[in-house]
Amino acid sequence: MRVVRIVDLSHPVSPTTQVYPGDPTPVFTPHATISGDGYNLLHVAMGSQTGTHVDAPRHIRDDGDSVDRLSPAAFVGRGVVLDVRGRVGPGELIGPGLWDEADLCSGDIALVHTGWSAHFGTDEYFRHPALSAEGCRWLLDHGVRTVGIDAPSIDPTGDEELAAHHVIAVAGGVICENLTNLAAIDFPDPLVNLLPIPFVGADGAPVRAVAMHIEPF
Repeated sequence: MRVVRIVDLSHPVSPTTQVYPGDPTPVFTPHATISGDGYNLLHVAMGSQTGTHVDAPRHIRDDGDSVDRLSPAAFVGRGVVLDVRGRVGPGELIGPGLWDEADLCSGDIALVHTGWSAHFGTDEYFRHPALSAEGCRWLLDHGVRTVGIDAPSIDPTGDEELAAHHVIAVAGGVICENLTNLAAIDFPDPLVNLLPIPFVGADGAPVRAVAMHIEPF
């Protein structure tokens, strides 16, 4: 097999990257420089859920697995884009009626395409559509254990119940938030990679999310 194309689904991270309300802002500080030390080394301080990132069950459950304890298989699989652009508005919940004809198989990674990444960096980004608990259960019932969205959260921003998070976490599933560029996945059966940094005991971690177009030689 050969990789024909790689689509980057990640937001770059910098000290100006928009973060979820209340989360720490990234801080980049030079620790060593070529002029002073002969090499460059950057000290990075930021929240575990900065930029494009995954949530492990531990994000909302003390008894849930941390990101380092999850199998790498949870973060790699066939991606299925569930395109709901133009069918949901700000703050609306997304249910299975918007994708009930989706061709999903066990182990697939569901990528919910709201189009909201176009608002990244603005206040409008936090008025995003979100997943309903019913929608999450439907995905789990169809064998999906990893769900991504091009919005800051699968739940409405500011919603303290976190119903969608709880449904996925109870099943031991994985969530990926702040995806972008989903419209560029214009080929069938993309191989999606959401592998995170395995921070020990962490609730989540940033990822360099990509979708790969793979063809046989």
